[in-house]
Amino acid sequence: MLAFFKKNKETNKKVRTIELIILIVLVLASLFAYAGATLKMSGNHETITFNKEIEMVRDLQNEDCDGAEVSTCLVTYTADEGSMTLSYPYEEYEKLEDTTITAYEYKTADDQSLFFDHKDVSVSELKAAYGELMADQMMSVFNFANASLILALSLAVMYFFGRLFTTYEKSWFLSIMVLATIFAVLFPEESANGVNGIIIMWLYLLDTFLNILCELLISKQSRYNFLVSVFVEIVEIVISIVLMYRFATLATTLFFWLPIDIISYINWSKHKDENEEELTMVRRLKGWQEVMVIIGIIVWTIVIGYFISGLDIATDFYNNDTLLTAIIYIDACASAVGIANGLFIFFRFREQWIAWYICSALEAIINILSGQYVLLILKLGYFTNTTYGYIKWTKYIKTHKEENKLSIF
Repeated sequence: MLAFFKKNKETNKKVRTIELIILIVLVLASLFAYAGATLKMSGNHETITFNKEIEMVRDLQNEDCDGAEVSTCLVTYTADEGSMTLSYPYEEYEKLEDTTITAYEYKTADDQSLFFDHKDVSVSELKAAYGELMADQMMSVFNFANASLILALSLAVMYFFGRLFTTYEKSWFLSIMVLATIFAVLFPEESANGVNGIIIMWLYLLDTFLNILCELLISKQSRYNFLVSVFVEIVEIVISIVLMYRFATLATTLFFWLPIDIISYINWSKHKDENEEELTMVRRLKGWQEVMVIIGIIVWTIVIGYFISGLDIATDFYNNDTLLTAIIYIDACASAVGIANGLFIFFRFREQWIAWYICSALEAIINILSGQYVLLILKLGYFTNTTYGYIKWTKYIKTHKEENKLSIF
């Protein structure tokens, strides 16, 4: 028996050594990738010189700007030498009649082409255009750096706090994060509202990491999930502002989720399990309460969806007003379910997992319609952990019937 424990201890030591080596490699890979891509972006823009004038043809087949709610419309002009995309206010876009435009080509020292719709280009314009060109070319490198860093952060959590998680929980958490990082490299994000796609992808990955960690802690009945959740809310507020979308969820996050996280942490701290202080006592909802919640969700979706769809919201993340309206109503419903979910979590009701199922499905629809494929990995994490959490909470409730005669607060 002693030999078995000694061998097991040696095996665990080897595993932790391997984990540490992988962690260090991921951090170094991320730093080198960031450094190399940044140096490439900051190349000498002063060597850029005017080359020639080019006649470009408007790409009418790929234009999609059919709603007055859209603040700006993107128009692409092409030629054998390359392409140029210009942004027009919707009013100007409607008046565009010419199918050609004169473009001015500038050449960099490494034979890269930059195109402008005017000849007298300032130094700041050249620098910005060169940086954007290099950012596009280095996007895969930046996404690799982002992915390596977020994966290193995930592994660090499991390495330093491994005793708090089971083997299944570690495997689930790291599997979801590995999938997210792979998708981040395979499906890069485009820029939106003047924010580079690299930054948007970093926000997506950070959102996935924090949400997955928060979900795992909820399934473990740990009150510390609310501390992680505060950072989740901050990141999702930033994403909504950057993309100028999902304003129902933005308002819900700002005025509901942030306060409820704080008071839920206090409430859960008052209801620790008598035998295991790391656990919080949980229970189930009654039938009539479920009916009232469903009615509230339906009313909220109709009222809030109608209100937000009537607002003049400026974003170039969507170029189709019909799609934008559909997203608004789905988002309104998701925010309503989210509020119900937040209250269920606050009161420690098992039905919060059912709300998670519904909310995850609605958000997955939004992600598919929006082309946010990396966030679908987050929804996969939601679905799998929701099942795990529901089973764990149900087992706890069945084995603690006598102790579970709890007050709401």
